Amino acid sequence: MTQVIGRQARCAIARGVDLLGDKWALLIAREACWGRTRFSEFRRNLGIAPDVLANRLAALVHEGVLERRAYRDTGARAREEYVLTPAGHDLLLVLAGLAHWGREHRPLPESSSPVYTDADTGEQVELCFVTKDGRRVELDRVDAGTGPAE
Repeated sequence: MTQVIGRQARCAIARGVDLLGDKWALLIAREACWGRTRFSEFRRNLGIAPDVLANRLAALVHEGVLERRAYRDTGARAREEYVLTPAGHDLLLVLAGLAHWGREHRPLPESSSPVYTDADTGEQVELCFVTKDGRRVELDRVDAGTGPAE
């Protein structure tokens, strides 16, 4: 059971799941990482009901994952778009981890999967654990446990 102080979970994973444990929140974050910013884009690409999308966007804005910015297309009224904050951009690590896990453990023939590349070189990249001095640690050599937050 998650340890809670007041209404705040002490475990960092539990706090993340509180916000992102809903499939729509993660899929909205995925779309935002892929450059989508507008309500209509999220709605079209996800097939999500407008009220559900509005609620999830509001929660992601409230929690600092997205921020609203005004924009105006030529000849149209002013609207708002949703742009990733630094915290939102950091979700790319979570999404890449989920994509890797899904490819490995939930494969589906003829499905698509995100590809992550170095923005400068175009070379494909992958997630890994590294020590502070940059040494790669293979997954079977990583121990998980609890410790103080840094």
